[in-house]
Amino acid sequence: MVTLNSFAAETYQDRLAPWLLRLRDAVYEQVLGANAVYPLYTAAKARAEAELSGAERLNALSLCEYYMGRTYQYYKQDKNALACYEEGNTLAENSLKTKETYDGWLMRSNHIAQMCTLKSTAYAMAHGLDVGKYAGNALKLNRRSAAAQHIIGSRWVYAPAPFHDTNKGISIMKEILSGNYEMQKSDLFDVYSALAYAYLRNKNKAEAQIWIDKALKLYPTNKYIGQELKSQL
Repeated sequence: MVTLNSFAAETYQDRLAPWLLRLRDAVYEQVLGANAVYPLYTAAKARAEAELSGAERLNALSLCEYYMGRTYQYYKQDKNALACYEEGNTLAENSLKTKETYDGWLMRSNHIAQMCTLKSTAYAMAHGLDVGKYAGNALKLNRRSAAAQHIIGSRWVYAPAPFHDTNKGISIMKEILSGNYEMQKSDLFDVYSALAYAYLRNKNKAEAQIWIDKALKLYPTNKYIGQELKSQL
């Protein structure tokens, strides 16, 4: 099932199977707790096992682990989140051994990015550059990937001082909104969120408000945007 929607000048087109969309949207909506998201996660994994094969199956399973990990991480269940990211990274690594794909590199980048936030500083220093490298590999296979470009731009938005460059990050995020990239709903939300965070870092609350409002039109119940970022305005 493909859905198409638009907001202002930006559009998104979902390419995930309905059973993955249900899991993804539950994660981004942040209405359900981790225990309530878990059945959607197990159901999605069962569908992936039953309906897919080869690298496609491994990448779908990796995405399930990523979504469940993000839920655990938001609810401060870091041990469970880390287990999901490690399993998801292994699945993506195995998929790339089967066949080099855009999704395989994207998932490796996503999992390692999250593990860098949960593991030791030594791990982050050893593997942090892999995040951009693997996102770059994904871009080579899909030059119009908003998700991969977002990962590259996120380095400049979210990195701790003195390693961030919010203006550079803002430029990359706004380039993604130019219409030259393929975006799913979650990609558009992630870009809006990054812009809101970057403008808050730049102490430009008026501009941050614009992007917070845009993000909340996509996922009105998202607590990270609606509570954590909005409270900084």
